[in-house]
Amino acid sequence: MVRILISNDDGIHAPGIHALIEVAREFGQLTVVAPDAPQSGMGHAISMGRPLRIHPEEMPGNIVAYACNGTPADCIKIATGVVMEHKPDLILSGINHGSNSSVSSIYSGTLSAAREGALQGIPAIGFSLCNYLHEADMRTAQAVARILIAQSLEKGIPTGHLLNVNIPDLPLHQLKGIRITRQAMGRWIEEFDERTDPYGR
Repeated sequence: MVRILISNDDGIHAPGIHALIEVAREFGQLTVVAPDAPQSGMGHAISMGRPLRIHPEEMPGNIVAYACNGTPADCIKIATGVVMEHKPDLILSGINHGSNSSVSSIYSGTLSAAREGALQGIPAIGFSLCNYLHEADMRTAQAVARILIAQSLEKGIPTGHLLNVNIPDLPLHQLKGIRITRQAMGRWIEEFDERTDPYGR
């Protein structure tokens, strides 16, 4: 039986992770360890100097699932080190609400979960849908995930590598295919507003 570990950065109750679970359960035995609250933009941060806590979550189909008060990287570490008796065959992260291309792949908690898996020598895929809305239609992302999970289990992913999959927010029939490419060199340009601290500091 294929063992699959699932996490994300939007939190265990986000629609994206449940869309991914729905697809991944077709391929093997699932374990879910995901943040108990949104952790977007956490990068590869890990918790130090504070207790990490996990508590069971109910999932349809008797899936083993835990919410964790840590970062996405913490979730993978505690899943592989404590929760799972055997190392997973594949780690899946997402489906993220919003793209994770260019510099966002460094900031992304979604990809940090996949990256932590790759650092442990476990094949990993991070999925992101190019739609930031909570009510985004996940059907195209699910279809792409189904294809790539199947191919990854059949052909493998090189040790130490991960797949960063960004899925256009389009109907499936409008996609022209799947292409491997390099990360863009773009970056965020922030603007800061100087304001009075509402907490009086």
